[in-house]
Amino acid sequence: MAEKAQWQELGAADEFAKQELSEASLGKQKLAVSYRDGRFGVVSGTCNHAGGPLGKGRLDGDYVVCPWHNWKFHRCTGKGEPGFEEDCVPAYELRVKDGRLEVRLDTVTQRAKKPHAPHPLARKIERAPGGMRVAGISTTNMDEANPRYSTSDALLGVALEHARDALKCDTKLIRLSSLKFRNCEGYYSKSANACTWPCSITQMDDQDELTEVYEALVHWADVVLVSTPIRWGVASALYFKMAERLNCIQNQITIRDNVLIRRKVAAFIITGGQDNVQGVAGEMLCFFSELGFHFPQFPYIAHSRGWSAEDMERNVAHVMHSEELRTGAQMLAARAVELAKTLVATAPMEEKTARGGRKAYRLEIERSP
Repeated sequence: MAEKAQWQELGAADEFAKQELSEASLGKQKLAVSYRDGRFGVVSGTCNHAGGPLGKGRLDGDYVVCPWHNWKFHRCTGKGEPGFEEDCVPAYELRVKDGRLEVRLDTVTQRAKKPHAPHPLARKIERAPGGMRVAGISTTNMDEANPRYSTSDALLGVALEHARDALKCDTKLIRLSSLKFRNCEGYYSKSANACTWPCSITQMDDQDELTEVYEALVHWADVVLVSTPIRWGVASALYFKMAERLNCIQNQITIRDNVLIRRKVAAFIITGGQDNVQGVAGEMLCFFSELGFHFPQFPYIAHSRGWSAEDMERNVAHVMHSEELRTGAQMLAARAVELAKTLVATAPMEEKTARGGRKAYRLEIERSP
């Protein structure tokens, strides 16, 4: 009787031997079952990092690779890869009896997580005392060693200068072209919970420089001014590269009910030799509203000479000498700062936000048995 209590059957050994790695269940507990060089291994199917399904990953030699963020654990001992051995998942003693694969429950090793200092971005969001802070994000792509004149970048500079000198704000300019950061690698497409805050890429790659944008948007700025050229009727490629990586902020709302952006204002500067200003502005307004930003009245300024006037030299000259556009950029900054002042002074820093529609509820597939 004691032996029966100690061992639990997982299934036919021959079936598990047909593939290097598979997922098995023991009640509600998931296991990662591996078979390599004639030897089975069974470890917990839940990754230490973010709970990824190890049994749905792959083998790299004798290491199970998590399909979410590529953490590795030895398929037999459960220990982490070399240098991270202290990070280990439970490992099970096993046997093959009468053609059935069995694991022993009373000798399973313990899960252990190597202490990791929390990422600086993961700190509590608290507005530091002081005046208004305005971050400008230029999404124009260019060779930083040989810079060219950019109409959207130039008007962003005008807006920031006005915020600094006339409105007495602290300002910061971030040019995406000067940052080295990786594209979003689609962790959310693997599983909703695989998208983390801070971004999984940021956590794993200390050379990734999008931290500057995350720090500005989530922790530092009261106002964010984003400028973009129009490229083939849409915002710049760098804008979309940034937006995909900012998806981790929006996903926190969807999967954690954790709103990172509160009492902050966004506004936009859109210029280009082609048309479709409203289309570009509509996408930007939609995206930044999903992050949690507020908008001032008339939340963007724009300039385009249209499809029939792709004479870029004249377009540049027009922007360079247009007092109207300079004034528009200054007033955009003023409207955004004024709204931010009101929000900071009067809006409570609520812990939760009541939301309607799809985002107020868990996905139906998550509630299914």
